[in-house]
Amino acid sequence: MINIIDKVNCCGCSACASACPKRCITMKSDNEGFLYPHLDKDTCIDCGLCEKVCNELHPFPQRSPLQVWAAINKDEEIRLKSSSGGIFHILAKMTIDDGGVVFGARFDENWQVVIDYAETMIGVEDFMGSKYVQARIENAYKNAKRFLIEGRKVLFSGTPCQVAGLKQFLRKEYDNLLTVDFICHGTPSPRVWGMYLDEVTDSCKFVKSISFRNKINGWKHLHFSVEYDPVTNATSLLSSAYQNQYMKAFLADLTLRPSCSSCSAKSGSSNSDITIADFWGIWNVNLDMYDDKGTSMLFINTDKGRQVLPSKELVKYSESDYAVALKYNKACAVSVVPNPKRKQFFVQLHATKSVIKLIDKTLAPPFLDTCVRSIKSFARKMLKKANGGVNHYYTNPEISSITFRNKETGWKSYSLSLIHISEPTRQAEIS
Repeated sequence: MINIIDKVNCCGCSACASACPKRCITMKSDNEGFLYPHLDKDTCIDCGLCEKVCNELHPFPQRSPLQVWAAINKDEEIRLKSSSGGIFHILAKMTIDDGGVVFGARFDENWQVVIDYAETMIGVEDFMGSKYVQARIENAYKNAKRFLIEGRKVLFSGTPCQVAGLKQFLRKEYDNLLTVDFICHGTPSPRVWGMYLDEVTDSCKFVKSISFRNKINGWKHLHFSVEYDPVTNATSLLSSAYQNQYMKAFLADLTLRPSCSSCSAKSGSSNSDITIADFWGIWNVNLDMYDDKGTSMLFINTDKGRQVLPSKELVKYSESDYAVALKYNKACAVSVVPNPKRKQFFVQLHATKSVIKLIDKTLAPPFLDTCVRSIKSFARKMLKKANGGVNHYYTNPEISSITFRNKETGWKSYSLSLIHISEPTRQAEIS
């Protein structure tokens, strides 16, 4: 009988709820917005199937990939629409052309994320692009099994824990199943996402599209964008991922699921056939594979994955190795460390009127750090002024003394004093 004592031990994959023969397990949101299994003990028959399919209880072994590739889809239009190198689109088309079904993450009518399936390439387009919100599984595992039993090819894509959940749910291998996961930093709270979206839009029904990985300024310069329906005459939102509050919270590990700090599906233990990710650091190791439009990192984990690798007519390849991948993409093997203010943030979340202000307040640097940064900034400006407009800060200027608390104007007056060693008379002061 499933019993979640510590939430760090549940990734929310929904395998237990999908496998329950009596449907006595339902996935319900907690106060942080994450789904957890809830059991109706009155209808439970103690079959133990929920425990048998739990990847937290029975994780797959870790493994290294058989091959590692840097890869770029030669179709530039598709690559620009994709998060990285556009390889998923080719795999999906191969599946659809064979009469198969593709599973992936899409936005629902409220701009939350759900795992769904598509039988056409038009439907597959909804799965393209990163979506930094934990997706609901709902009936995806059951639908995938139904298609597999019917003999249709199935491409199932998702986070490592979702792919592991599918494999645990199926409890056997299917020749007509191809599983594709991606390197996952962590899954943010759907509740935080919903609150943020409500705050930055007048109404979700007017939102036309959302992109967490807009490539408007290149692949490395990530932008978050929301496009409104033109009939509303509302302006679109476009901001750097490092300035956008929702993305800042995500990158600071503030809003991630508790289990992401001890992920049981890292280091190839999702049991997927192929792993796709951004090949961060490719500009340091292989400039021929970098043009700032997106490069995929492919881990070929099984013989099945090797057999379906797209042809060189469609994809530009360059072989790499796992050590290079790990050097620049530590999330392959390392779980996130929770932000020390995470608990404080979620305690205050239920009472806040502005999740944006709460994120800014929570992530604001301590007062002392702010003062130090301000002093350094003033020091750079004064050094540049004292040296005739030349900024010697970056060329290791010779300084005889620095005083952060010069009392010339009194004990209560803060003053920064910088004295240049070559010209003692040249002194810059900031009051």
